[in-house]
Amino acid sequence: MDTGRMIAAHPHVEGHLNDPLADCVAEALNCAQVCTSCADACAGEPNVADLVDCIRLDADCADICMATAKVATRRTGSNEEVIRAMLNACMVACGTCGAMCEQHGEMMEHCRICAEACKRCGDACKKALETM
Repeated sequence: MDTGRMIAAHPHVEGHLNDPLADCVAEALNCAQVCTSCADACAGEPNVADLVDCIRLDADCADICMATAKVATRRTGSNEEVIRAMLNACMVACGTCGAMCEQHGEMMEHCRICAEACKRCGDACKKALETM
């Protein structure tokens, strides 16, 4: 992905890239896509009525991950307090969604994949927070 290269090319960054934050942006974008796909896959399952909470958590996590990636990508000016709040929210959303999908992971491959993506994103958010 070009995420890190693009952020490093920003005139306010001047090549001094916060690698953990750039990694977090990439993981959040991936997690948003995976959660969106998982929600859609859950909606296609024959037992969809039993998956309403999972679908909701997937959709919420996807939106929060996408918003986090967008806010963390912007390097003009300084808004570290908001970035930290977004990273914390993203960790919570990924933890909650990942736990739900992990429960379904043995029965549904899409939920297993989603739980893994949520774990990676939550871990990346934690590492990025440690650098701020």
